[in-house]
Parts: sequence; C-alpha cells; structure tokens
Amino acid sequence: MTSRTQSRIPRRIAAFAWFWYDFIIGDDWPTAAGVVAGLALTYALSRTAVPAWWLLPALLVLLLPLSLWRASRRH
Repeated sequence: MTSRTQSRIPRRIAAFAWFWYDFIIGDDWPTAAGVVAGLALTYALSRTAVPAWWLLPALLVLLLPLSLWRASRRH
C-alpha cells in the first residue's frame, strides 16, 4: 500500500461512521434516544413474566407526535 492509500482509509472509515450516525440519529436525537431506551426497557421487561410486546409500540405512539411537534415549532 502506498502512503496515499493509507491516508484515504481513515477518511473513509470516518465518512462511513458519520453516515451511520447521521442516518440513525439525524436531526432528532431525543427521538433516537427514546427508541434506544424503549428497546432496552422492552428487553428488560421481556426477562420478567410480564408480556413486553406492547411497550415499544406504545412508546412510539408517544414519540412520533412529540417529534412532529418539535419539528413544526422549528419551522
């Protein structure tokens, strides 16, 4: 490998990581954090005797209107 190729690799890795960050987090990091928290809570609840299937859809029903409300206030 040449030094020119070696200098491109870190930039491509950084660009790849930035793409995934922007794709997942995007402009609304509170919603992304809420989804991650919802997934963690669903997993924790699934380890108990309580059915956990309802938690994530209920959380999304709450998160979607909040996300739309915040987006409409910005514009």
